[in-house]
Amino acid sequence: MITDVVLDAVHGPWALIAMALLVLGDAFFVVVPGEIAVTALGALSISSGAPPLWAVIAVAAAAAACGDLLCYSIGRWAGIERWRWIRSARVVRARTWAHGRLQSGTAVVLFTARFIPFARLAVNLVAGATRVPLPRYAALVAVAATGWAAYQAAVGALFAAILPGGPIVAILVSVVTAIVIGALIDLLIRRRDRARAGYRSPARRD
Repeated sequence: MITDVVLDAVHGPWALIAMALLVLGDAFFVVVPGEIAVTALGALSISSGAPPLWAVIAVAAAAAACGDLLCYSIGRWAGIERWRWIRSARVVRARTWAHGRLQSGTAVVLFTARFIPFARLAVNLVAGATRVPLPRYAALVAVAATGWAAYQAAVGALFAAILPGGPIVAILVSVVTAIVIGALIDLLIRRRDRARAGYRSPARRD
């Protein structure tokens, strides 16, 4: 019965609309499970045939790009010091990280920031506040959002294709896997940054 309810829900447009809203909200609030929604619909697409996988990727990419550009606009027109929550210690660390990465390579930071809590928000706000040219930034955002959407949907689609047990099993396994992969990428990036900081600090003391 649960499986029938799930299938009935995803055959209409509401599943894609709900996913788009979650992905859009994920640009502003890290607790919103945007990536989980994309992975879950990727699994459902293969296990049930609806919604189409291309639609999942296209809608997720569009919503992610819109969220990034909205954050960029906030940073550009309102700055990054107006609200108290932006001055919290964790967000300040993310902003400092984002500023340093934006100076060295915009394309790379847009991809990696999606796997680090608060980093995606910080990158877009800082990019707007520092006046990164909008045409170039928008093009990079579109590419990064499409790559992210394809990756998240592919995780779900892969497990739906190889696991028996129907869509519910595919959703559960793929979502857990996506969370674990994201956490591992986050951990590796943080360790790399600590290693670089430790390597540079002795040189500064000399």
